[in-house]
Amino acid sequence: MSATLDRIAAKLADETLQVMDKTGDDRFYTTVAQTIGAASQTLEEAYLTEIRIRLAARKAMALIQATKKSVE
Repeated sequence: MSATLDRIAAKLADETLQVMDKTGDDRFYTTVAQTIGAASQTLEEAYLTEIRIRLAARKAMALIQATKKSVE
């Protein structure tokens, strides 16, 4: 079940970030999380973890890229 949970949470996070990128709504994931949480707290927690990981990675990559540009 854990593999299924992780797979579904990752897929939902990927789809959510695509919508956020297209719409510019940087809080859309909270609406999705509320919808998920109404049915499954376990999936909601896994989903939010996936979202946080991806958002943190984006911020880190932006910092790295900006730093690389400033030293080139």
